[in-house]
Order: sequence, then C-alpha cells, then structure tokens
Amino acid sequence: MHGVDRQRLAQLALRQTLHKGRFYNLDRIPGHGLRDFLRWQRESRGRFPGGQRFPVQAPPDDLLNGKAEEPRLTWIGHATFLFRHGDTNLLTDPVFSERVSPVQWAGPKRYTPPALTVDQLPPIHKVLISHNHYDHLDLHSVRALHGRFGEQITWYVPEGVGDWFRKRGIHNLVELGWWQSAPHPQGEAFFVPAQHFSGRTGTDRNRSLWGGWIIDIDGFRLYFAGDTGYGSCFSDIGDVFGGVDLALLPIGAYAPRWFMQPVHVNPDEAVQIHLDVKARRSVAMHWGTFVLTDEPMDEPPIQLRAALETRALDPADFLVLQHGETIAARDTRT
Repeated sequence: MHGVDRQRLAQLALRQTLHKGRFYNLDRIPGHGLRDFLRWQRESRGRFPGGQRFPVQAPPDDLLNGKAEEPRLTWIGHATFLFRHGDTNLLTDPVFSERVSPVQWAGPKRYTPPALTVDQLPPIHKVLISHNHYDHLDLHSVRALHGRFGEQITWYVPEGVGDWFRKRGIHNLVELGWWQSAPHPQGEAFFVPAQHFSGRTGTDRNRSLWGGWIIDIDGFRLYFAGDTGYGSCFSDIGDVFGGVDLALLPIGAYAPRWFMQPVHVNPDEAVQIHLDVKARRSVAMHWGTFVLTDEPMDEPPIQLRAALETRALDPADFLVLQHGETIAARDTRT
C-alpha cells in the first residue's frame, strides 16, 4: 500500500473552509450562482437531451455471496458502486430511486434502472456519502438501507451532513472535514476536498461540506471522488497519498461548459484528475443514468476515449463499465 504524507496532510488540514456558517471551495472559481442558473434555463428554454436507457448486466451470483478474496467493483448506476473486499461490502452515494428530487412525482427521472435493488444487495458494512445533493443523498434509499441493515452500516458523511442522518434515527456515523481521517478495523478512511457545493433547499447552500473519500481496506486503496469540478485539490491528493489503486471519477453532467465548469468536470478534466491523484486505474461514473445537463447521455464515454487517445493513455487505464458490470478492482498489469 502507498504511504501517507502525514506532515503534508496536517498542513492542508489547517486551511480554513468555513466562513460565517458556510463552507467554500479552496479555489475561488466564480460562477454557478442563481443568476447563472436562470441564464442557463433561459438559453436552453428547458430543452434537455432525450433520455436513453443503457444495457444492464446482471451481476454474477457469486458477487452476492461469501467473502471476496480479491477486491471487486460493480457499477449500480450514476455514482452508486458496490465495492467488496474481504469481509467488507461498501456502497458509494446510494441512489436507487426513480427520481432524484425532493418528491418522486417530479424532477430528473432515472432512464437506466439500478443494476441491483436494496433487497438484492449483500450485507452492507460501510457507505460513503460525498455531499447532500439529491442525486447523491437520497432519502428513500437511505431509509431502505437502514431498514434492512440497521446499525450494521457505518455511514461516512461530510461535516454538516450528520444532523440530517441523526434526525432520521441513524447514529452510526463517521463525520469528517477535509483532510481528516478515522481508523476502522480494516484500515483508515480519509475525507478529501472536491470543487463543488452543497444544498437541498433554497436556504441551506454550502451549510454542509462536500468532497471525496479515500479508504484503505485490507491493503487496497479506493478513491471515490464524488461530484466535482476541476481544481488544485487533486494534485494535493496525489502528493499526500502518493497514488491510489482505483479511482471512481465523474465524467458526465458537464454542458454547457460556461455554467457547469466550476462544479462538474468534463471527460478531459476527469483524465487530468486520474493523472493528478496517481491512480493505477480509474472507472467512470456520473453518466448514463439521469438527464441532468445539456450533453447527450451517450456522449461522455465518447469524449473520454478521445481524451485518453489525445494523452496517449491506454483505455484500460480508465474504464467505462456497463451498468451492472463487475470487475476485479485490482490492476494486475505489470
């Protein structure tokens, strides 16, 4: 396993990210305010690309049973993955609902169904939450998981998000700020920065933190970037951790660039993050499930292939999975 530069980690943790009750990004990138949103809606006139359903693979039966001797990864959809290693089963940003919205009768709807339902999951021990937007923190999915697994799950959440869980009777929480960490029986979990924002209502913007997770489990280092624009934080992550075994990186929801660039990377920027964090291998997410922005649903993988080709990188360095596809998470290439 790569080491951790604890001295650099401590230095970065001293950076102030909270001012007058609101968090802010380390890179003061302008834009993505209410005025920009209204301009986007006016210019698009509410026209979004047509929805598209992508093929869904049935995960293998042995995925759901027994111990995973080697780390395995399954893409359930959007930013939701199932990661299994040893006796640990982990989910990222679990969203199983039909819509990502305060209500289930309106808002962005799911075009590709989840590859697994909550009832089909193996026992879940850890869940990583990147931030509180509806397409990453879904009330119905959280309730379903808690109803099935209860306090067996440890929920890893950003600073300020813990109260949302406690109000719903969920208390087995690890709540961290940027560059903070917590040990667990199989290793250590770190909360790291991203370039984004938070909010679920018109009055709580940036009242809670956002970011990504690096978690060491039985000698394997997984990086879940969450939702993010491009920023200087990724080279810091690479410097502190010296590399990750597998990075889960967003590639979609990037158009129009004048509006989305501060908060959502495009595929070329995702490749740069892959390089910045020194990932042995990356897997694409945050595309092909919901229509959230202006690019066609099938465009992100095409643009990713072009970005890899431009940088003369092997396509196997940055994989695009089908919904439900399961891979061996460890890169065994020499």
